[in-house]
Amino acid sequence: MSKKLGFRKALETKVKKSQVAAKKKAISIFTAMSVAHVDEEEAGSGEVRQVEKVLPRGDFYIGEWCDGLPHGNGKYLWTDGCMYVGGWFKGKIMGKGKFCWPSGATYEGEFKSGFMDGQGTFTGFSGDSYKGSWVMNLKHGQGIKNYFNGDYYEGEWRTGFQEGEGRYQWTNGIHYDGQWKNGLMNGNGRMEWSDGNSYEGCWEDGFPKGNGTFRWPDGSSYVGVWSKDVKEKNGTYNPSDSSTEKPDWDPQVVFSEYLKECKICPGEKMSILPSKKVPHWPGMGKGNDQGRPRRMSDGKLNCHSFSSDMHDVSAITEGDSKEDDDGIESLCLEDSTSRGSLPHFKTPTKRQGQTISKGHKNYELMLNLQLGIRHSVGRPGPVISLDLKSSAFDPKEKVWTKFPPEGSKHTPPHQSSDFRWKDYCPLVFRTLRKLFDVDAADYMISICGDDALRELSSPGKSGSFFYLTNDDKYMIKTIKKAEVKVLLRMLPAYYNHVRSFENTLVTKFYGLHSVKLTGTAQKKVRFVIMGNLLCTHYTIHRRFDLKGSSHGRTTSKPESEIDPSTTLKDLDLNYLFRLEKTWFEEFCRQVDRDCDLLEQERIMDYSLLVGFHFREVPTPLASGAVTPTGNADHENEEVPRLSQTGQDQLDGEPSGGSSIRLGISMPARIEKTVRKPECETQLIGEPTGVFYDVILFFAVDPKQYSKRFRDFILKIFVEDT
Repeated sequence: MSKKLGFRKALETKVKKSQVAAKKKAISIFTAMSVAHVDEEEAGSGEVRQVEKVLPRGDFYIGEWCDGLPHGNGKYLWTDGCMYVGGWFKGKIMGKGKFCWPSGATYEGEFKSGFMDGQGTFTGFSGDSYKGSWVMNLKHGQGIKNYFNGDYYEGEWRTGFQEGEGRYQWTNGIHYDGQWKNGLMNGNGRMEWSDGNSYEGCWEDGFPKGNGTFRWPDGSSYVGVWSKDVKEKNGTYNPSDSSTEKPDWDPQVVFSEYLKECKICPGEKMSILPSKKVPHWPGMGKGNDQGRPRRMSDGKLNCHSFSSDMHDVSAITEGDSKEDDDGIESLCLEDSTSRGSLPHFKTPTKRQGQTISKGHKNYELMLNLQLGIRHSVGRPGPVISLDLKSSAFDPKEKVWTKFPPEGSKHTPPHQSSDFRWKDYCPLVFRTLRKLFDVDAADYMISICGDDALRELSSPGKSGSFFYLTNDDKYMIKTIKKAEVKVLLRMLPAYYNHVRSFENTLVTKFYGLHSVKLTGTAQKKVRFVIMGNLLCTHYTIHRRFDLKGSSHGRTTSKPESEIDPSTTLKDLDLNYLFRLEKTWFEEFCRQVDRDCDLLEQERIMDYSLLVGFHFREVPTPLASGAVTPTGNADHENEEVPRLSQTGQDQLDGEPSGGSSIRLGISMPARIEKTVRKPECETQLIGEPTGVFYDVILFFAVDPKQYSKRFRDFILKIFVEDT
């Protein structure tokens, strides 16, 4: 422990010294040079020239310059000692380049819009290095990492962590070859120790879990079920031909002793990313006009300048942290050559749906539902194991509970009418909630808290009603008896599918219940609780329900009435979705897997739900003032900008490593398309070459997967080349 503390202090001292040296170097450069200031007369439009400029905040740029922005090759030096040398495109760090931290750490490779993106090498000040593929500041794809302590990993990465197939070699001679997930050994793999002992089998969260075999160099072995929980383990010792007797050996020794020296090194992190070091240009427009302040509709001035006053780099050994590998930040300067004007969005005047308050026709039903959920989720249950017995999936596996108004031994008194509550396959859905990382307390608060549910304005074509929880996390849908039977029939296959494929695009189901009123009414309402795909801190600017059909697949609303809450359809779609290569390949694989499941279960009439957030759309200011795209000055309206509110929102977002996954918070590009006027039923328009950066969300809502649907989806989602 003392060695680790000593090493850490030494690193911190080294960083501080290097930062001081870097700042002194920067100051000497600034004071020694006589350079042109940024407000000098600019060259003609489109002309590229060499410049040396001290920027208003003290930063320094030398290199090629065009229309008031770096364009070509250039060097940018921040006052804190950070430096970038390489390609620029209209003010954005773009192409091949090198970014240096004051600590001595460097990244050399490809950049896109300020992000480390493509092939590149990071070399840390402590001796860490990574060479391989990057996507939006995150290690993603094939890569090799050498750790400062001498460990080594070669294999697949995903959003900053080891995931897929890979080999990890410890300095003490131990090595592991196999599958990884979220930075830990997970799946099938083989570990071999320096003394020749080995374990081959299943792993979970870094430890043997499930079927596996431990072998000794003499050929003897122990075969069985492995678990850190002693109660779950069992197995058989098989002696070798040369063995004379069973050794005095406990399999739990593997957990307590053998794996002690097999910790995955956290590595060195970057606390300041190149995309966070936003250069301070004297305005965000183009040409001689760019420095002019713009007046907002409330009379206030807004210069739209971005500061580079970031914290100094202090790259301490804390791991490639999920909290710090931000994959979302953007420089937000517009390329007029490759991008068009962003759409203007009508802001919804209120939240979706009608609050179910007292007097609403479904008020009692909501109370019944909340009472039932609180009872089902809150009552004690057995320890959850992901290995469920077939009896748990039996359609007859139901639990009835009576809820008299005066209360009972198991239920509280309530103000609603007498009703009976039914849980279908409760153990399966309890396990699904665990599998989907749903906290029981949070789940109850969302559905059963003081805030009322909201009923969406009208039922769907099936006659079902939809309700949203107040925090938008969960959607509750009323369903018919026949639909309950279908869901229960497919439940075993669904459970195995979502357990096997973490990135499945199929809707998440959390509960299946019914409420039956007693007395003369005898009304029975069945409903399913699902995850709401579009519950996110991002504003969803457009949402589509896509089936791959043209019949009746357009919204009936005029353009003026479409707002971000409007669900558009196939013939309204005017974009192609361009996914980075590794995302695209995984998307294709997952669509095929999900298609196979739903075809196997004979599920008909469902769609792909897609929502996206434009990363460069301005947001309203807190004061009520609008951003440039909405004010009276339309002179530069084709250049979208983030208001300070929007910038603050992005700065405060959780990092990409913890939230980005297939279909959830995915960075992507979309390309504008247009349909030929003579082809009203043309499903996919012609590409225009106009692109936007977006954050994507999508999922399959199982309500006919067919060849038509699959072909359509794989035409609108394409690889971004």
